[in-house]
Amino acid sequence: MGLLNKILKNKKSEEATDEKAVEKTDKVKAETKKVEKKKTSQKIDLENRALDILLHPLVTEKSANAESMNKYSFIVVRNCNKDQIKKAVLDIYGIKPTRVQIMNYQGKVVRFKRSTGKRQDYKKAVVTLPKGKSIDIHKGV
Repeated sequence: MGLLNKILKNKKSEEATDEKAVEKTDKVKAETKKVEKKKTSQKIDLENRALDILLHPLVTEKSANAESMNKYSFIVVRNCNKDQIKKAVLDIYGIKPTRVQIMNYQGKVVRFKRSTGKRQDYKKAVVTLPKGKSIDIHKGV
């Protein structure tokens, strides 16, 4: 009887470890699904939200001169592309741009008394509108 009890205990422990392994794999699968959902939701938010893509217009002397040629400058989110910028301008201002140029800028290294720092990196978009169309970006400035 003692030998039979040892065999039964071993079988029960093996079944318990198998159940634990299955539970662990289920947990890992559930966590990966949650991570995948988060990644896709971030992309969807950028595609559907025009106000999140165009952060603010760039108001400088150079950009003011470029407005006479129907070119408007905006600071945009760093992970967006030209198509998303075109769609955002169309959604906000109701005008479809003919051309979009984007530039990535590295933040300058600056000094504050004894310590050094770095300004934030940003992306600039120059949007060209068709002839005869214009937008008022100086309204709230």
